[in-house]
Amino acid sequence: MKPYPKYFEKIRVRPDPDAEVKSRAPACQWDGCNEPGTHRAPVGRMKEGEYFRFCFDHVREYNKGFNYFSGLADSEIARFQKEALTGHRPTWKMGTATGTRSSPDFAQSRSGRAGYYRNMGDPFNLFGDGHAAPRERKTKPLEAKALETLGLDAKATGQDIKARYKELVKLHHPDANGGDRSSEERFRDVLQAYRVLKQAGLC
Repeated sequence: MKPYPKYFEKIRVRPDPDAEVKSRAPACQWDGCNEPGTHRAPVGRMKEGEYFRFCFDHVREYNKGFNYFSGLADSEIARFQKEALTGHRPTWKMGTATGTRSSPDFAQSRSGRAGYYRNMGDPFNLFGDGHAAPRERKTKPLEAKALETLGLDAKATGQDIKARYKELVKLHHPDANGGDRSSEERFRDVLQAYRVLKQAGLC
């Protein structure tokens, strides 16, 4: 009879997964250490992508004293931290033309469908230089005729239209002119013109 059960013969001990890594790893770069350098440690600022190779104990020791900003002034550290918020990429303020990609004629400088956006309004001047004059309102023929009926031009504001409308209604109302037929027709024209402008959202 065997001193141990037959099941123990089938047990296999799994090999150490780190053994192969350690056998291929270079020697630890810590002075006087001959252990395998299985762990990487960054060399430092301005040498990104370069690493020392240390054993486990020495990489811990190295990391305790590592300072990426060693030798930098406080102002430089603050600038680095601020630029890190945008991934160290250049940025520009909205509506300014200081960057190479920003220009007052944003849509014109691009090709293809971008030219389509030239015809779109920019009420908040997102793509302008901050000093562009507001675009003049283009009126449709019916709206232009209604403004002409009220004696106004395309530059008239909503307040101008309302004030002019009230003035003409008081002037041409049948109660105010003794039933004059010509004034009554003018009154109807004023009402119709105001209705057109209101539907167009101009007042």
